[in-house]
Amino acid sequence: MKAGINRALPPLPAEAPLAMPVQDLYGIAPGSIAVRTSPHGMQVKRLLLLVVTAVIALAASSEVRFAFSRDGLDAVEIVLLLFFVPLFTWISFGFVTSAIGFLQLITGKHPGFTAVPSPASSLRHRTAVLMPVYNESVEATFGRVRAMANSIAAAGGAEWIDFFVLSDSNAFHGKREEAAWREVAAEAPIAVYYRRREKNLARKPGNVAEWVQRFGGAYENMLILDADSLMSGDAIIGMAAIMEERPSIGLLQTVPMIVGAQTLFQRWMRFASEAYGPIASAGLLWWSGAEANFWGHNAIVRTRAFAESCGLPELPGKPPFGGHILSHDMFESALLRRRGWAVHMVMIDGSYEEFPPTIVDHAIRDRRWMQGNLQHLRLLDASGLHWASRLHLLIGASAYLTSPGWLLLLITAIAQAAMVQGGQTLAGGTPPSVLWLTVLLLFGPKAMGTLWVAANPGRRQRFGGWSGILRSVALEVPLAILLAPVTMVMQVKALCGLALGIPAHWNTQERDARRIGVREVLPDLKEHIALGLAFAATAFINPVTALWLSPLTLGLLASPWLISLTSRASLGARAEAGGFFTVPAPTIVDPGAPDMRDDAEEEEAPLAIG
Repeated sequence: MKAGINRALPPLPAEAPLAMPVQDLYGIAPGSIAVRTSPHGMQVKRLLLLVVTAVIALAASSEVRFAFSRDGLDAVEIVLLLFFVPLFTWISFGFVTSAIGFLQLITGKHPGFTAVPSPASSLRHRTAVLMPVYNESVEATFGRVRAMANSIAAAGGAEWIDFFVLSDSNAFHGKREEAAWREVAAEAPIAVYYRRREKNLARKPGNVAEWVQRFGGAYENMLILDADSLMSGDAIIGMAAIMEERPSIGLLQTVPMIVGAQTLFQRWMRFASEAYGPIASAGLLWWSGAEANFWGHNAIVRTRAFAESCGLPELPGKPPFGGHILSHDMFESALLRRRGWAVHMVMIDGSYEEFPPTIVDHAIRDRRWMQGNLQHLRLLDASGLHWASRLHLLIGASAYLTSPGWLLLLITAIAQAAMVQGGQTLAGGTPPSVLWLTVLLLFGPKAMGTLWVAANPGRRQRFGGWSGILRSVALEVPLAILLAPVTMVMQVKALCGLALGIPAHWNTQERDARRIGVREVLPDLKEHIALGLAFAATAFINPVTALWLSPLTLGLLASPWLISLTSRASLGARAEAGGFFTVPAPTIVDPGAPDMRDDAEEEEAPLAIG
């Protein structure tokens, strides 16, 4: 039944059960579907990616080893090399991926973010849009529901697409949600349903699995959102049309852009995402092929494929590394591919999500992701996984191991500088070619992203023209340099907590901006300040090492002011007025974006980092 103006709609449709068996991860792998899903030439592409990465990393590592070996390698230099090789390989992999993506975009072999054709007339099967929520702002959530429902109908999809709000909220929030749902459902031009679970079992994957087992049989596809997701009707219908055309696809993941940015931090991250992100995304698409990833939202999934492939077991042991699989999405894409379904990623317009308003909120979310991604190390040997899926899992986990790696490398370099008088240190002994290569690998993707943005007149204008692009990059680069050591210490603190058995709590994500005061955040930055002072003290030991550490020293010592200033919505507005961090306008307006108050009225609530 379709909803219309002032028509009563039941909270839920008739049930259509669909079995979702729990998967055996270490037994005999299930048989694959009899459809060829691998694009041509993927093995060559991946071999090229790995070979170029290895050549760059080994060349740099060999240069450093030769420099150290002039007077023989000692134990400290061996330790330095043991840290240097994998860390340099990591940044080399990211650079090569971005370089490939840049070449794809600049030559037109990949169109970048484009409008996906959305022929509603080609739809033959039903799609359910699922929005799981957990104690979110009711007004913001249902504002997005209303906007998407209207956009879907305007694009011609009302006959084929239903919307479900799947709540895990507490009873108080549930009453407010139900009241808001009744108002939206009575006016929506498509069917909008609401369901609240009494018990929040297995968090979001449990929420989605419960829907699949009760209603999944009635829908060919399910498009999964987060509470802060926003997608245009054209994007939703276009993705459903692709699923109709390509029956071998089990999952189609979009690359969402940031919407609703208000604080300086959000605007900064939005610019970086839209200016530099496309080249990395295009490179990722180039080598991922049918073994792409799932990010848990803004993606369409074939319902029966998901049900037969993705029933998640609990991991043995207690949290943080046992229990429910927290970063379920990446592993679900691996399970879909294990059964033979293609998992693809697309860059299309009309897919958006919000971003944490402050560095602190981003760190809190990052800690949850760290716990989930490190669980993946226990899943690398699951039977039947494609090697590219294992690589995705390894990349996701290793991203959080690089921070302690960099810190240990720095500490070892300082220890070496303290022991060596007039000899070679990592900073002083590294060949200039390696130092310049390091700068290229770290900042090359930003330069390539800037060139890509500026290469097209229309795109250049949407980013504020030459002046807007250059002033934005000139501000973004130093901000990124200052943020890097702050993030490093935050991740190391979070990793230490997990190692001590302290799991992350999956609480409601903070989406509303509030000004963070310097004095307020200082108690949580003791380690940052102490490490910054230690780096500064190396000037008394080895001035060359201190000079190389100076960007990190400055970032750590300035961290309270960096966090405080970038948390302000007023500075975000001033940046916009001054032409900084301009990005293309979204194709659908977010009515759920919070109304940011002036700094003078923003509350300064107690915070905890890591």
